[in-house]
Amino acid sequence: MDIAGNTVFIPGATSGIGLALALRLQQEGNTVIVGGRRTALLEQIVAEHPGLHAVQIDTTDPVSIQRAAAQVLADHPDVDVLVTMAGIMRVEDWTTSQFLSSAEETVTTNLLGPIRLIAAFVEHLRSRPAATIMTVSSGLAFAPLRITPSYNATKAAVHMLSESLRLQLAGTSVSVVELEPPSVRTALLPGQEESEFAMPLADFVDEVTELIRTQPDAREIQVENVKFLRYGEARGDYDHVVATLNHLDPHGN
Repeated sequence: MDIAGNTVFIPGATSGIGLALALRLQQEGNTVIVGGRRTALLEQIVAEHPGLHAVQIDTTDPVSIQRAAAQVLADHPDVDVLVTMAGIMRVEDWTTSQFLSSAEETVTTNLLGPIRLIAAFVEHLRSRPAATIMTVSSGLAFAPLRITPSYNATKAAVHMLSESLRLQLAGTSVSVVELEPPSVRTALLPGQEESEFAMPLADFVDEVTELIRTQPDAREIQVENVKFLRYGEARGDYDHVVATLNHLDPHGN
């Protein structure tokens, strides 16, 4: 993925990493379309950031995804980057049956959402001279936070989906890039925006932007802060990584 000259659609970009990345990619010389559920919020974002585009989309709803995809492709037929950003993170207690609705919602948003988005765009992306699907997993795809089992599992699934999709799209014009955030100061979980354990959002986006700029052929976008989690198993210290994560992350206790 080149850092500039793209037309990028980022569903799930009305806050947090999604919005920060959208604004940075716009600054770098890309046409950016943000997606989200709340029309009023999208209108506010577009008004505050001239040149940014927006489309209403609910990534838990397959009909909404199809409708939004049709609108994006009609308004921006040169779209060549899809970032499957939308996701949720829920604290769950699996020692009782009360976790089920949360788990189902997490799977629908974090796993079915990206699958449906890719299905809606893959044929168009294959028609472009060069295109990118950027999936978004997590450091927790590689080491589990005790209190978020469904989130961990869906992000591990996104990682393997990315690996598999890359194999299937080999030899086509579409590359698959996996963004692997560590804990970042966003509102993903209560208190995370103030967490000293989490990486400042601006620092994260700075590093991601530089990685895209300097490593356009990268398969995985990994800031330094995520490598402790990402490579624990490869280093042979996985148990230490899991214990350290769950001791240091304020949500893990």
